[in-house]
Amino acid sequence: MSKPQKFSLSLLHPRYWLTWFGLGILCLLVQLPYRLLLRLGAFLGYMSKPFLKRRLSIARRNLELCFPDMDRVSLEETLKNNFTSLGIGLMETGMAWFWSDARVKRWFNVSGLQHLHAARYHGRGVMIIGIHFMSLELGGRAMGLCQPMMAMYRPHNNKVMELIQTWGRMRSNKAMLDRKDMRGMVNALKQGETVWFAPDQDYGPRGSIFAPFFAVPQAATTRAIYTFVRLAQPNLMPVVLIRKQNGLGYQLLIQPHLSDYPQNDEMIATCYINRIVEREILRAPAQYLWLHRRFKTRPRGELSLYNERLNSKYII
Repeated sequence: MSKPQKFSLSLLHPRYWLTWFGLGILCLLVQLPYRLLLRLGAFLGYMSKPFLKRRLSIARRNLELCFPDMDRVSLEETLKNNFTSLGIGLMETGMAWFWSDARVKRWFNVSGLQHLHAARYHGRGVMIIGIHFMSLELGGRAMGLCQPMMAMYRPHNNKVMELIQTWGRMRSNKAMLDRKDMRGMVNALKQGETVWFAPDQDYGPRGSIFAPFFAVPQAATTRAIYTFVRLAQPNLMPVVLIRKQNGLGYQLLIQPHLSDYPQNDEMIATCYINRIVEREILRAPAQYLWLHRRFKTRPRGELSLYNERLNSKYII
């Protein structure tokens, strides 16, 4: 288990001043009324596009690869909404870290909490299948208010960010597990803990298997879930936090545990989990983190899918 970063005077070194300043501004901003935060976040996200050209290119390429039949107008509209969602996600991160429990509870509803209670029956461990929506941080806080859990993550390189994000995440949860700590993850599940893990990103060639993801026939997909199921036999449950269609508040969706997960074939199991991830993303595609290079790892001998202008159907 990863030990929480503790405050020390070394974190006041000048190299961290800009980080402290940014976090201070975020903490102050999220004290504003919720509706104003949404408008401010949307504006910041929209205005960020000219400054995040590489990420814009990556998001466009991901959408082209995953939805090859999407027309240009729909693609550009999705991109615009995705960057708007990115700005709102920044505000939601501050809300997750700095809001009181009462204020967080005011803005989300829960669907399917009975599924989680049933999955934990007789002390069985539960692995929460997370998805990288822009509201991810707020989703973790909301889920923790329903059932305190542990979560696997990659420690931040910036020690101040590591301190604050861990403090914020543990306001309603139990512990953070370094994603390299496989033994700690297995032990926690065997002890009946609820542990969050997101299998929807490209974690590199080590520990990955190539499986279909949307229209991409070979996407590097983590083997971790298959390993955890074989070793700890947890119940698997998809959980996502989606912004409501009216733009005000959130729905925490807790799905029934995946009783038909195929445990005897790794490739079939990996394809199964990717289909679950696809289903959850399609609930709100514009809210998903398309800015990540989901297909950066390729089979040996294959060219990168991110040669940007050469690969893009739509040259802007």
